[in-house]
Amino acid sequence: MTRGPAVGRTVGVLALQGAFFAHQIAFESLGQQTIQVRNEEDLGLVDALVFPGGESTAMSHLLRTSEMFEPIQARLSEGMPAFGTCAGMIMLSTAVIDGRHDQRSFGVIDIDVQRNAYGRQIDSFETDINVEGLHEPFHASFIRAPQVVRCGSGVSVLASLADSPILVKQNSVMVAAFHPELGVDSRVHAMFLEML
Repeated sequence: MTRGPAVGRTVGVLALQGAFFAHQIAFESLGQQTIQVRNEEDLGLVDALVFPGGESTAMSHLLRTSEMFEPIQARLSEGMPAFGTCAGMIMLSTAVIDGRHDQRSFGVIDIDVQRNAYGRQIDSFETDINVEGLHEPFHASFIRAPQVVRCGSGVSVLASLADSPILVKQNSVMVAAFHPELGVDSRVHAMFLEML
């Protein structure tokens, strides 16, 4: 990837819970302006939004209690680009097949996911993956990662692990089951900037 930052655009990183700061570091290493999004005022300043890893049920709860779910839903329905990693993938999916009864997702990418499908924290692992459009493998970290159990026909699979999609995109939304923000390789973040 040789493209630089999305000039004149601001990438917001949802900063209610999870590994939001690592995403900021990854984008800023590419020269991309970012801000942390904690309220509706912050949301109004961004052109795209990143949903970080963390704990999806806690994130869903915090979005409700902070009254941020509906404003974000409105921006997403208008086509605001979004990038979700791990718990962020769960938050953007159409359905969470093993979610809590009160867990909500935004339904902006046509996938169904299973939470923690790769095991508990102790089962976390790292591996090199091949990503469509990248010439060299990407070193990916999986931490209590979700698994895509259904992919709609409009979803493009960019990377798989053991025949299971782990990096997919549809329209202006991209999601990863792994944590591309961990480490020093920002190529997956650069791929998202290409969508802006």
